[in-house]
Amino acid sequence: MEKVKVKQNLLKKEIIKIFKKYKLSKEHALICAEALINAELVGAPSHGLSRLKMYCDRISKKLINPKPKIKIKRISQSIAHIDANNSIGFVAADIAIKTAISNAKKTGIGLVAVKNSGHYGLSGYYAEQAVKKNLMVMVFTNAPPAVAPHGALKSLFGTNPICFGTPTGSKIPFILDTSISMINRGKIRVAAREGGKIPEGVALDKFGKPTTDPKKALEGVQLPIAGFRGSGLAWMVDILSGVLTGGNHAGRVKDPFTDFSGPQNIGHLFFVLKPNLFVGNSFNKRIKDNIKTIKKLPKIKGVKEILYPGQSKYNRYKNNLKKEIKITKNILEDLNSLIA
Repeated sequence: MEKVKVKQNLLKKEIIKIFKKYKLSKEHALICAEALINAELVGAPSHGLSRLKMYCDRISKKLINPKPKIKIKRISQSIAHIDANNSIGFVAADIAIKTAISNAKKTGIGLVAVKNSGHYGLSGYYAEQAVKKNLMVMVFTNAPPAVAPHGALKSLFGTNPICFGTPTGSKIPFILDTSISMINRGKIRVAAREGGKIPEGVALDKFGKPTTDPKKALEGVQLPIAGFRGSGLAWMVDILSGVLTGGNHAGRVKDPFTDFSGPQNIGHLFFVLKPNLFVGNSFNKRIKDNIKTIKKLPKIKGVKEILYPGQSKYNRYKNNLKKEIKITKNILEDLNSLIA
């Protein structure tokens, strides 16, 4: 689909204006705008502006609270439990990761659980904030039903991403941010809206037959990575971010695009720790040795460099940082209708 170029600063101003129009405070609107712009810059448009209208629709239907009274219950110096009061996920996650970072800086470990939240964009966006503070991090969140548990005919688990980040001793962080499905649901939604196709082997239609039609995939089941192992990982994330936190779980997270029967009540879990807890100041030397050893391995034909998770995303971000953002005409229409 044909795309148009828009200057980043102009786009950011318009997104802030839209969120303020929908009653978010200036501070919360800025948090949301920065997360959406970041998704575009790192090459993840499925988690960027393509979701803006959805957030606004849910605010309009009183399913996202634009003026949340977020409560932070401090369980210990290291541990906190946040009730997000149905806030937009970006805001809840921003408070949570900052709390976890602060706790880890003080005690070595920061563990923060969130309930009554919503979709928060890319897990890696929050992991990177911790890594920039020279901390290791794990981030978990659950999502609406998309993947069938191994052996089941019905989707129940979300695409439940697993995210891990660590300092590397260099400016490029190690950030693994991956859904447990063969393809993330946002990419399927974008393909459905733009009339595209999805790859083979990533989804089944509602009759259990393989499909490359994104609309049929949304009605059917997404396939997990590595068969029953991927299903098991999805279950693990559902327990960590849903059962443990007090959020919805076991298929009860509502689809933000199609289910307007109530708030999503998504759960998130942020676990942050100092990398020097066990090996002291030798961590940097050890992580550099780890990465260097793996990068020096013999490479298969066509591979110039063995990349660690996060390198490609970092390079995309740096390359896109001074460029205009390309958006489809559909999204431009969304922006214009939301601004009007």
